[in-house]
Amino acid sequence: MLRVAVALLGLAAALRAADDLDAQLKRVIEAYAVVARNAADPVSSEQAFYQGAIPGLLRRLDPHSIFFDPGQFEQVKKMEESTQKGFGSVVSLLPGRVIVLQTIPGTPSAKAGLAPGDEIVGINGYIIGRLDLDQLTQLLSQSRQQQAQLDVRRPGSARVMRMVLTPEEMQSPSVERAFFVGAGIGYIRVSSFDANTSKQLKESIEKLGGDRLAGLVLDLRNNPGGLVTAAIETASLFLAPGTKIVTVRGRSVAEKAEAVPSIAQPYGFKLAILINEKTASAAEIVTGAMQDHDRATVIGESSYGKGLVQSVFPLSQNTGLALTTALYYTPSGRSIQKPLDAGKFELASTTAHPNTQTEFRTDKGRLVTGGGGIRPDFVVYPPPMNRLRAVLDASASFTNFATEYLRQNKVTPEFEITPKILGEFQVFLSERGIQPGVSEWTVEREFVTNRLKTEIFNQAFGVEKGDEVEAQRDTLIQKALEVLGS
Repeated sequence: MLRVAVALLGLAAALRAADDLDAQLKRVIEAYAVVARNAADPVSSEQAFYQGAIPGLLRRLDPHSIFFDPGQFEQVKKMEESTQKGFGSVVSLLPGRVIVLQTIPGTPSAKAGLAPGDEIVGINGYIIGRLDLDQLTQLLSQSRQQQAQLDVRRPGSARVMRMVLTPEEMQSPSVERAFFVGAGIGYIRVSSFDANTSKQLKESIEKLGGDRLAGLVLDLRNNPGGLVTAAIETASLFLAPGTKIVTVRGRSVAEKAEAVPSIAQPYGFKLAILINEKTASAAEIVTGAMQDHDRATVIGESSYGKGLVQSVFPLSQNTGLALTTALYYTPSGRSIQKPLDAGKFELASTTAHPNTQTEFRTDKGRLVTGGGGIRPDFVVYPPPMNRLRAVLDASASFTNFATEYLRQNKVTPEFEITPKILGEFQVFLSERGIQPGVSEWTVEREFVTNRLKTEIFNQAFGVEKGDEVEAQRDTLIQKALEVLGS
């Protein structure tokens, strides 16, 4: 009898909740009807709900739950397939300036005749020199979605050429760079995690020597994450079969631990992982698992702290919803998610609770801390910007000098910056009103030498070769080499 009473009470509560929901929805519809009839400007249902009511509902939950209109949802699906529209060029983005560093053969940029050193001075009627970096980034992103008209100035010429480029669907590899940074030590940069990441990573490792490597520097800086399945597959390249990688816990999601498959054949070389404050989500899952199992040394700055499980639900009318359904935990029990602001988000109490425990232990008993994000084993910051470096970057001096130098000289892969070239660069700067003092120049001589060689290699051989040069002055890579060599 008691059970029947409890069941009836539960049913009554559910009915009251349903009645309350119906009443709330009725109020929303009534409010929309009033707006549609009386607003000064016409209001479409798409504007009211796609851009107003639904995003407003989700905004209060947490910062990552989001509604996708048909166009946005299509983009999400393209990202999962690791394809996107583009022109096939790599550019140097500076305040008020866009300079081409490389064009990929067969792409719209190459077909149109864009070449390294070309400066894009206008896009679709917008004058580049009048835009700040944020505006430039937004303009470039928008221009890749449809046919774009570019105004281009070639080095050594005052004439502006007009080119019309039509974007094409392209594969965007998530494994961007793979080269050697030391004797038997490889370097691989992974920019995101998509369906092909682990395959591309394995192929890159094999090209570098596979298990014959003495060590690997895995660069996850600025990696925003992506597919969790890709993170699990990536971690499985380095961890023993059966090793736990991540645990998922949520209110409506059964707790589930993901482990390395029994058929995995992991690599055994030493591993260092580079992270910074923009390393997030799936990249944090990989880093946390490697650190908890003492499989890798983590170097850099504390990661972003995005450990919310986003489940994507397709809706009608080709729309979709990315909703937070659970949280990610590293093998030692650390919550990856940083606590949310209780004044802004309903999920704040949930994200705060797992982080009440702040100390955890790795497999070997090392202390690691929780509280949101992954904290590195060695904290290493990039070198701070000083006055001279800021001036040289803002004026695009390195890129412009490289362009001018390559118009008059041919370089080989064995090219080095000589004192004569440094002298030419000083004259180049002086002609443009940049005259550093002797002591300032002496302190920055090594930096200037590396940056000049980097920019010359970017334009002469492609940005991957330029990155190889830049790695020689990267403080995090140099620390990784020290750790892997010990």
